[in-house]
Amino acid sequence: MKKTIVIISATIFVFLFLFNIQAGKTKNVEVSIEQSTTFSEEEIHDAITVVKRKFKEFRGCELTDLWYDENQSNEYAKDYLTYGNGSTNGIEEENVIVLISNFDVNASGGDGSFQPNSTETNWKWILVRDDKHDKWRVDDWGY
Repeated sequence: MKKTIVIISATIFVFLFLFNIQAGKTKNVEVSIEQSTTFSEEEIHDAITVVKRKFKEFRGCELTDLWYDENQSNEYAKDYLTYGNGSTNGIEEENVIVLISNFDVNASGGDGSFQPNSTETNWKWILVRDDKHDKWRVDDWGY
């Protein structure tokens, strides 16, 4: 009987702990997409979906704005290809897209790496794919 009570108590504790972890929120994000000559609207939307999925790992944070600006994306992509992972991983320029975001951090400071009760602005999301037919994946993020 005691063993059963201990197991049930441990299960309840784990359940409460797991549900107390606040996944990054993306429900009310304002999305803006500038006209692009580089990527189709579908390609940009696919990249947005990947960023939203990744953002759920940002505990205690809420994504407020996410946008694609072709000039900024191209500039950041060139930096990535010259100085970042793109300088060594063989990714072609047409397979790099950069989205930009703002997000709020709650009192917990997210995972502890952000200033509590702050807003992160112009946060870059660098997404890559192996070729035009592959899915986007987040390769890097930050400033």
